[in-house]
Amino acid sequence: MTVPNLAVRGSTGLNLYQGIAPFNSVSTLSPELSSSCKFMIFSANGKHFAWINASKVILAKTNDWKIIAENVYSKATQLVFSSKGTYLVVYEPFITTPTNPKGTPNVHILKTATGELIKSFEYRDSKLWAPQWSSDEKVCARFLNGDVLFYENSNFDNIVHRIKGLKLNNYSISPTNQPINVLCFLPAKAGPSNGRLFMYPDFNNIIANKSFFQADRVEIIWNQKGTASLMLTSTDVDKTGQSYYGKQGLHLITTKGDTSQVIVNKEGPLYTASWSPSSNEFCVVYGFMPSKATLYNLKCDVVMEFGTGTFNAIYYNPFGNILLLAGFGNVQGNAELWDINGKKKIKKIDIPDTTYLQWSPDGQHFATATTAPRLKVGNTFKIWHYSGALLHEKPWGKNELFQVVWQNYSQGTFKTPTVVYKTVEGIASSQPIASKQVYRPPHARNSDFKPTSLHDDATDIKNQSKAYLKMKKKRQAKRQAKEQQEINDTNSVEQKINDSKSSIDDEKQKRFKKLQTDLKSINRIKTLQASGKELDHNQISRLKLENDLLKELQQLQI
Repeated sequence: MTVPNLAVRGSTGLNLYQGIAPFNSVSTLSPELSSSCKFMIFSANGKHFAWINASKVILAKTNDWKIIAENVYSKATQLVFSSKGTYLVVYEPFITTPTNPKGTPNVHILKTATGELIKSFEYRDSKLWAPQWSSDEKVCARFLNGDVLFYENSNFDNIVHRIKGLKLNNYSISPTNQPINVLCFLPAKAGPSNGRLFMYPDFNNIIANKSFFQADRVEIIWNQKGTASLMLTSTDVDKTGQSYYGKQGLHLITTKGDTSQVIVNKEGPLYTASWSPSSNEFCVVYGFMPSKATLYNLKCDVVMEFGTGTFNAIYYNPFGNILLLAGFGNVQGNAELWDINGKKKIKKIDIPDTTYLQWSPDGQHFATATTAPRLKVGNTFKIWHYSGALLHEKPWGKNELFQVVWQNYSQGTFKTPTVVYKTVEGIASSQPIASKQVYRPPHARNSDFKPTSLHDDATDIKNQSKAYLKMKKKRQAKRQAKEQQEINDTNSVEQKINDSKSSIDDEKQKRFKKLQTDLKSINRIKTLQASGKELDHNQISRLKLENDLLKELQQLQI
């Protein structure tokens, strides 16, 4: 049985561990005992492993963990593998000096079989520096000054195609190659921005176009089959002042040409969205805390509600039959595990101070970690079973833990786990758990008075003095009188609006759906127009309505 490995990097260096019992170090990879390890990564198929140590980029095979090459790149900070692991890309920040004002190439493509340098490019921006490959690696694309350049068959000296003149802000190649699709984001200073889908290499024919307002940037999220993508749009600032997250929107675009806006039913930010590995459903976490989690299908219809909680992150196991909802950062650290096929909650667990979570490739275990620089105290990593049992933990003491990554494995290495609800045997965490009891000052801890809330403790501190109690009653009576008056004042107004509010909301929802239907129809007409087909008078008239419909839709969303 294959045992999944876990690579761990910290201030004491880099090491490899067995990801399930007995959790020992993997002796075939010699530990890198150095405080200069900056980054590490596995290839998608798990056959190669690379890391940065001081000025060197080190590349190894995972079948025997032998070093293939050690290349000197003194400023290297990030690495990425091509889709099949044939190439390793090294990124160095672009730097100019008085003696070298033009700078030097800073993105380097190495062949993993030998570590040989194939090509170097100059890229001045830190965004979108990584080239993108099709799943068969026959097509490679890179971003340059708002254009996308395409190379074929690993010939990086010959640009065969180019998306130019659109002033793109982002792009993404679909994860499959039958056919290859390219989704582009076109931001607009005035009017709507657009998500535009092309089929490679025909960039004159638009497969689908999705228009949306309030989008400074977009995260593009493809499903595994490459048949649909989510575009999570966001602005830097919410001009309404309702949220410091800015304003978000979620839109679906498919290779069939369909586009939709994902409608959520709770006000607040859109934290994240994630596709199921089945590619037929996606989960969204949204709304002011406690947030809400909902599962949608490809028609953007609700499939399942997970209720509310302190969630802002979504993690499917590799097989898609278990979903983990978690809350990190400035919300309470907990997680819920759900059986997707059985539509039932498996377990709720506490994972305080967690900054990182990743499923094991076996689909049964997951790792959580408290890492620096986000948190410099209590750094540790833990291994859990999906039933909620803690199986292993390794505290880092006074040292810092930076990165924890599971090794990838080829498809078919592990079988889909059967979900059972009985918790397996685990261990108790050695880390202290915050007390949930009401705090009592030292002078009150041995008294007979037993507080039931913080308010009772405050009363105890005042020693229940008669003067204090008398004043307290007066303040309470005055507050209650004021609250009652406010209720009386608002009751008459509420009575007048309650009867009409329901009908207004219904009409607004109907109009919202009608606008969406009309805009979908216009998008289909625009697609026909882009393909060269002649439009009739009615179709031309409908195209002229688009701006007015978009403005009305925007007003309904405010």
